[in-house]
Parts: sequence; structure tokens; C-alpha cells
Amino acid sequence: MEGRFSTRWRFSRIMAMIQIIIGMFVIFISVASLHRFYNVSNLLHFSSIGACHKFDAITEGILHEGGYAPFDLKALSEQIDKVLSQLSELQEKLESTAIKLSKNAKKGKDKKVSTVGENITLAEFQRFLEDEVIRPLYDAHISLRLTRIPRPEDAVLGAHSGALTEDPLVNYFTIEETRKYITAKINRDDVQNVYGLNKTYNTIGHTCVLMKEELEKYMNYDVGSYCGDDWDLGQKLMLGGCDPLPRRRCLARASKLYQRPLPINESLWTIPDDGNVRWGKYKCHDFKCLSYRNPKRGYNKCVGCFDMEKEKLKWVSNGSLVDFMIKDVLNVKPGEIRIGLDVSVTTGTFAARMREFNVTIVSTALNIGAPFSDTIALRGLIPLYTTMSQRLPFFDNTMDLIHTSNFLDGWIELQLMDFILFDWDRILRPGGLLWVDRFSCARKDLDDYMYMFLQFRYKKHKWVVSFKSKTEVYLSALLEKPPRSL
Repeated sequence: MEGRFSTRWRFSRIMAMIQIIIGMFVIFISVASLHRFYNVSNLLHFSSIGACHKFDAITEGILHEGGYAPFDLKALSEQIDKVLSQLSELQEKLESTAIKLSKNAKKGKDKKVSTVGENITLAEFQRFLEDEVIRPLYDAHISLRLTRIPRPEDAVLGAHSGALTEDPLVNYFTIEETRKYITAKINRDDVQNVYGLNKTYNTIGHTCVLMKEELEKYMNYDVGSYCGDDWDLGQKLMLGGCDPLPRRRCLARASKLYQRPLPINESLWTIPDDGNVRWGKYKCHDFKCLSYRNPKRGYNKCVGCFDMEKEKLKWVSNGSLVDFMIKDVLNVKPGEIRIGLDVSVTTGTFAARMREFNVTIVSTALNIGAPFSDTIALRGLIPLYTTMSQRLPFFDNTMDLIHTSNFLDGWIELQLMDFILFDWDRILRPGGLLWVDRFSCARKDLDDYMYMFLQFRYKKHKWVVSFKSKTEVYLSALLEKPPRSL
């Protein structure tokens, strides 16, 4: 009994010390935040008269004439106050928890006995850290990083030169989730993503300010005439966050050699006719070329996916440990998987294979380096032309399955991934399955990405990590969404 009491007493002391250390860390962050804020205040109020005039020019809206929103000092002050309030509340929670632990430990010592109810368990402590410490610290950290303070001399210079040095309108919003959402998400290690970009803008329309020239070019047409062959310009606007695109009153062009599609029993596993695609914006000009080579970045995520003989082997033949078979996945929820979404770089093979199992799959696709959307449709399947930044056009709790492959990788910024996964969680029904298929990342980043998937507390049906190389790993998982009913 004494040994058991001694072990629990040491455990309580360790947890109390951890709480105190974290509390001191929070206080340090608070002081650092105040120091930063007061430094900015000193800059604004006690700098030279010339600098003051320049900053006043910003706040009065000189930059607004060039299409840039004026900087909002009130919003900045409110944002800093909100962050400090979050840190203060976190500090109080930590101190309160530490006091409770101390009282329980003292009570146990006086009585020479210790019960499970008087001491926090390891699982409870882990949940406390996740919900009450890690998440608030993460939110406060992001809040500070999103607080942008323009330098007066750079801003005024930008106004005269017409250059925009910052994202527009970010500091116009005071709701933190809105600010997080519209701020550009820079990729991990600044690498280019599957779209050839090193940052991603979420869609709320404000980034059209940054793409004024492209948007005006896209909307410059004669009403009732044929649209220009400018789908790639529209796609560029979408990838830049200027999305959804405005409707146009012009007629979309089709290929001059368009042929009737094949019957459904033939089209699923047959490459479409070359004449059904407008090839002018691609390096390749026929499907045979796509089957062997393509220098466009992003297409390398789908090497061989225009070779139907190789595509037929996916998800039905034995592969490595990270390759799950469709029949095994469907047997997890027999008869319950009817409709789903495939978020991948694909020509529709996953949807085609699932159709053979009487499951209807909508496939997301952009035409990055190859006519992916055209190919999916010509195979008799459903392409959804949308970016990763756009809120999915499905109602809540509707999809039985979400499958992702060759799409989310180790380049993605964690907060962007958070918004994506929460949107997937929104449309996935209770009991629905999330199939993460060969997610790859650097070994050093694996814990971060595993947390992103595990934070939803889905039930694990399959979870496999395998080496891709000396420095990279694969993660495949099959997870079930909990009910979460009120």
C-alpha cells in the first residue's frame, strides 16, 4: 500500500511541476507580447514627425485609392487584447489545476491513503493538456503571427509604386477564425505544392484585389459571343483564391473534333478519343503522350494514371502494407458505403473501381498539366472542379466515405490542413469512413501530421506507417467518424 501511495504521490508532484513550468511559460509569452505591443506603441507615438505623418497617411486611407484597405489600429489593439486575455485565462486554469493537485496530494498524505478519484489519471492529464493547454497556446500563437503591422515607409512607397506588399483586408476583420482563414498559408519549407504554388489562399473573394489584372482580363468579353480559350486563366484565379469565379455571359468553347462518348460499359476502362479534349494549353497534345511523359509540375503525382492497364490493378491486387484493398474497406461497414468523395490527383480510377462495387464517387480534379476533369467525365464519372481552398459544396453529414490519395502531402501547412480536415469532417456522416491512402511526409514531421488526423478522435480500423525512403514515410489509415449527437 505504501509503495502504491508513494508512486501516486510522485506522479502528482511531477504533474504539479509540469503545470507550474507551463504557467511560467505562459507568463513569459504574455510579457513578450506586451513588450512587442508597447514597442509598437512607442514607434507609433514617439517616432519622428515624418514617420507619424506617413503612418497617419496609411490610417487615413491613402493606400485605399490603390485598391488596398486602410490599416485598422483599433482592430490591432482589439486583437492584442484578445490574445492577452486568452493567455491570462490559460494561466488561471493552470494555476487552479496545480492548486487542486497540491491539495489532493496533501490530503492523501495526511490520511496515509490515496484513491484513484483524488488524483488525476494519465489519460485525464493528457486530455487536459490537449484541450486546455495546447489548443489555447496554439490559437494565441497563431493570433500573434497573423497580426500584421506595416512599416510606414514601405507602405507609402508601395502606394506610390502600385505594389501590394501584404495580403489585403486581413486586419479589417476582428473575428480570429476569419483572419486565420483568409491569411495565405505558406507551404512547409516553402516548397511548391501539386499546383506549382508555394502558398495557398483560402477563398473569400478578397484576394481578387491581388489579381485585379487577371480578373479584368477574364471578364473582358462580348456578351453572347464565344468565350476565349481561357480556362487556364480562370483556373489561375481559382488557385490564387479569387474563387468562386463570377458567372460569365459568353459561350464556352468545345473541341472542333468532339466525338460521342463511349457507352458506360466501355468507357470506364478505355482512354477517351483525343478529339474530345482541347489540347492547346498542355505540353502533351494526345493521351498517348500523357501515358509516358509530362514535364508539368503536379502531373508527377499521377504518373501512369492515363495507362488503363496499370490503373486496373489499383485497390484490387495485393500491394504493400500501406495499400488497402477496396473489398477490405467495404467489409468494415457492409452495405453502408453508398456515396463518397475522392480528393486525389486522379483520372477517376478510384471512382470507376468503386462503381463496380455499386458505390457512387465524386472525384475532385483540376487540370494541372493534363485534362483530368475531361478524362473523368469522358469515362462516365463525376468530376468536381474545385480547389483545396474552397468549402465543399455538400451538406453536413451526407457522405459515407472520403478517400484521399496523392493530394495531401508533407508540403501542406498545418493550419490549412486543419481547415480542410474540419470541412471533410463536416460532410462525413456519423459512422462514415475517412480513408487516408499513402499520405507521405518527412519522418521529422510525422508526429505533427498524425495529430492532425487523430485530433477528431475517430475510431481506428486500420493504421499503417511504412518507410518511403530514409527520410520520408507513408501513412495509410481507415478511420470512422463518431456520432457526436447532442
